[in-house]
Amino acid sequence: MVAELIAFTVAVLAAIAECIHLVRCRRIAALAYGPGQRPAPWVATVPFLRIAALTAISWGLATLTIVPPKVHQAAEVEVDEYKHVVMVLDVSPSMRLDDAGPEKDTSRTARARELLDSFFLRVPMEEYRVTVIATYTDAKPVVIDTRDIEVVRNIISDLPMHHAFVSGKTKLFAGLEAAAEIARPWNPRSTTLLLVSDGDTVPAQGMPKMPASVSSTLVVGVGDARVGKFIDGRQSRQDTSTLRQIATRLGGSYHNGNEKHIPTETLNMLAKASASAPLEKLTRREYAMIAAGAGASTYAVLPFLLHFAGTFWRPGVRHSKTAARRSSPSLV
Repeated sequence: MVAELIAFTVAVLAAIAECIHLVRCRRIAALAYGPGQRPAPWVATVPFLRIAALTAISWGLATLTIVPPKVHQAAEVEVDEYKHVVMVLDVSPSMRLDDAGPEKDTSRTARARELLDSFFLRVPMEEYRVTVIATYTDAKPVVIDTRDIEVVRNIISDLPMHHAFVSGKTKLFAGLEAAAEIARPWNPRSTTLLLVSDGDTVPAQGMPKMPASVSSTLVVGVGDARVGKFIDGRQSRQDTSTLRQIATRLGGSYHNGNEKHIPTETLNMLAKASASAPLEKLTRREYAMIAAGAGASTYAVLPFLLHFAGTFWRPGVRHSKTAARRSSPSLV
């Protein structure tokens, strides 16, 4: 409020000074602008530009004097600038079937671990905090907002987490509901949702709505999509159509991770989607610096513009080339 009061005072004083200056300019208009006594049309905006420039300078400098200085520390991210990764990991018994990987001899859980390890290696995890949600017949948050990637690797390293649930059908949407509830209080567009599943026994209805904090979603499928394996009296295989539909309904993308890792282009798209717009990162301090710089630049350039383009009248006698030839003596 102090900076605004100072800027308002400067604006009033500058307006009074411009009024006095305008009266003085009218007295010498013929000398400054020639017989027409009128400057270039754009000069009418100069008083307002000077007032705005002085106001911006005073507000910017006063604000920089009041606000605390910003301390820059290498390799550190401000608390409110952290990004989030919420991993919904399917831990149903079907995820332990050995039909994943390029050779179709790896368990789906092990393949999910390989994909997530690749994800961690190619993403700047120092900027992220990770949440892991295990889902089977229900959803259980395993770790919330951790910076320790080794803890996450230990969680996804073939732990028999399905024993923590009552046996039954997989409720994948329960994990999505838990992810939405956890991510709800976070900053808008700061969260990437990563769902890893074989898509087995996914209902057609009941898709939860993601909050504004979730900016991008990636659904990764594991398991053979062509030849399934029997479990619990039925055939289980990766349901690519259902997983792709989930990704579409969540506004994200789907990747079949059974044979190939997540493409770098997909990771770049996720990073761009979760990145904040440049204007969203500007604080009062940055706005003050912009105002002071723009105001000072405008105030410094105006005298040169007035000197070279303030009027179309140029005093003095103009000598044409014809007159110069006539006045010069001829050599005979």
